[in-house]
Amino acid sequence: MATVELRPGPVPPYEQIRAQIAELIAIGTLPAGHRLPSIRQLAADLGVATGTVARAYQEMEIAGLVRTRGSGGTVVASRRTGEQLDPAGRLSALALSFVTAARRLGADDAAILESVRGSL
Repeated sequence: MATVELRPGPVPPYEQIRAQIAELIAIGTLPAGHRLPSIRQLAADLGVATGTVARAYQEMEIAGLVRTRGSGGTVVASRRTGEQLDPAGRLSALALSFVTAARRLGADDAAILESVRGSL
């Protein structure tokens, strides 16, 4: 799997994990059917509690980005051709992508909000 990195700051670790994996799914780096690392493995790799990774995976499952198959682990959910997220889901995915990219540029919450307000 592509690297997930945690950065110090106001964004909770579970949200950083969720946002980065969601972005990798959105841009196709993690294709449908790709198996994600186990919760324990990713937690060990990142040096966080297993509950932190579990919450990130749970949030992605609720959003329809991944599915858990018991002993088969957590995999990127497939979407049938033409299947799209509902409008709120699409908006959330776009916002997530923007915030993730802005954070990578070093933008803080105030700068991100100012940019969005300016775009409106």
